[in-house]
Amino acid sequence: MKNRGYAVYLIPGIVASTAVIIVPLVMTIYISFTKWTGIGSPRWVGVENYTRLFEDANFWASFGHILLLIIAMAVVPTFLGLVLAAVLFDYVAKRFSDRWASALRSGYYLPQVLPVAVTGIIWGWILHPSYGALNRILAAAGLGSLARNWLGDPKYALYSVMAVMIWFQLGYPIVMFMSGLQRIDPELYEAADLDGATWWQRFRKITIAMIRPELYVVLVTTTIASLKIFGQIFVLTRGGPSNATLVPSYFAYKNFFEKAQVGYGSAISTVLTVLIVVLAFVFLRLQNRAERS
Repeated sequence: MKNRGYAVYLIPGIVASTAVIIVPLVMTIYISFTKWTGIGSPRWVGVENYTRLFEDANFWASFGHILLLIIAMAVVPTFLGLVLAAVLFDYVAKRFSDRWASALRSGYYLPQVLPVAVTGIIWGWILHPSYGALNRILAAAGLGSLARNWLGDPKYALYSVMAVMIWFQLGYPIVMFMSGLQRIDPELYEAADLDGATWWQRFRKITIAMIRPELYVVLVTTTIASLKIFGQIFVLTRGGPSNATLVPSYFAYKNFFEKAQVGYGSAISTVLTVLIVVLAFVFLRLQNRAERS
């Protein structure tokens, strides 16, 4: 009874969530069972869109590309971010100053705050086959034979996007892990030093163990971000060449707005949403189990 008065403050959030998330989600699920061009009335077709979806080679190829992007956006940045955060916190801050560590941390995080369109255009210039900085540098170093059409060749396009996404994503885990390192009791490291532990032993036995909550958060959020990736693909490659960088979100976009197959695009979006919810649930269960143990 005493706390009932606080419920009124939840109303704006509930209304906003219902209008922005719940209603569009329900509409998307309904439309996924229809055939609709976006104009006129949808025609109910049952599970026809889903049957077509699971027989579509482009759909399965897009999820294959997502697996590689999970490596580029979640696995590699998490590992590198953990190591770099430990180096900045444990070496740079102590040997030089906290200002240097903060400056480097901000530099790594800068790609996260820049607009996706800006970073995409910059990398498009860098990787351009004719006047791109990367090919020019290779030519100047006498390695012109290594120059490639990085974003225009199906052999290299996806790997080029993966490299860009590692650069883009790296700052986020560094900031999260450095925040976690600040709450570790320094006496743990001092005790380890007295026992003759090496830096790697301290890192493995103390650092990783103590920032496990941050580790789970980073893995969950970066994995979900990789499943939803759209902006970078749209700016860099638009799913090409020859669908070599096609991902589910852009595949849904193409069906929604380029082919006017709204029902089919909704089916793709629904499957992707279910996958994200299931993965988030599994991660959270694993995190809760680890914390209890």
